[in-house]
Amino acid sequence: MKALRLYHPGDLRVVDEPTPQPGAGEALVRVKAVGLCGSDLHWFTEGGIGDSHLVQPHVLGHEFAGEIEDGSRRGERIAVDPAISCGECRHCLDGNPNFCLHLRFAGDGKTDGGLREKVAWPERFLFPIPDSISEIEGAMLEPLGVALHSLDLSHLRMGMKVGVFGCGPIGLLVIQLARRAGADQIIAVDKLPHRMEAAMHCGATQVFSAQDAELGEQIATATHHQGIDIAFEAAGENAAVEAAIGSARRGGRVVLIGIPADDRISFSASTTRRKGLTLAVVRRMKNTYPRAVHLVESGWVDVRSLVSHRFTLDQYAEAFRVACNREGLKVIIEP
Repeated sequence: MKALRLYHPGDLRVVDEPTPQPGAGEALVRVKAVGLCGSDLHWFTEGGIGDSHLVQPHVLGHEFAGEIEDGSRRGERIAVDPAISCGECRHCLDGNPNFCLHLRFAGDGKTDGGLREKVAWPERFLFPIPDSISEIEGAMLEPLGVALHSLDLSHLRMGMKVGVFGCGPIGLLVIQLARRAGADQIIAVDKLPHRMEAAMHCGATQVFSAQDAELGEQIATATHHQGIDIAFEAAGENAAVEAAIGSARRGGRVVLIGIPADDRISFSASTTRRKGLTLAVVRRMKNTYPRAVHLVESGWVDVRSLVSHRFTLDQYAEAFRVACNREGLKVIIEP
């Protein structure tokens, strides 16, 4: 089978490998669709994320879906939960598998991910998807799960004012969810015109450019100088963190989703303290797949329109070029 391995920063290679053999409790999955995430781009361009570094050639990709090829579930179309939690540590038993002490995560440098033709994966992390959901949409369930977990951490209530700083796929999904959850006003901020346009399509009530020197005043005016109740930072840049904190009302909440390139987040301590802000940091997702499947199946959330580019595995160079240049929204590779 073919697999796409990262050997060094910027050095991806398609290689031929033996088909993986499923172990106890695992099933063999033929991978049909893999989304490229911002974290994949960190691995590709920098050779790591934070204190995790590339130590051996490995397969990227944690947003993926496919079809089971063996066992009692053969032929079942599934979305893959990339986070393999132990189910036995304190955090798992407390209902927080995203904090698992023994977590294995697809494409994180130690556990090979989905950018290959076949994967052996624990069956309990393979979630069935109905016929109405394509494998492309199945791959989008993972970023939707992150957006759902972000919304859970926000404590959003109906009638609140929301700001989304960074309108990549996860930011756009947060906008859709916030609209469904009853947000009265959704202000979206991004640098790229096509993402600003997508934010309006997803339900934002106002969209502003992150590069506008008057951004703070624009948001203040739009909220009648009351500020934003909940600010979601989904850009992975300190400028977005500062803008989110600066726009939040006193006693408001800021949810940090983005992953910064330099493993540092900085913001004004005095502003944060004087406003009495609550900061919530998103760690992947938590028990969100069943809800994500239902939201897509019911049509409450549109993930398909966020897919802007599709490539084969052999077209990986162009796929990563498009993704790194932020030319579209979600880039999908179909092994």
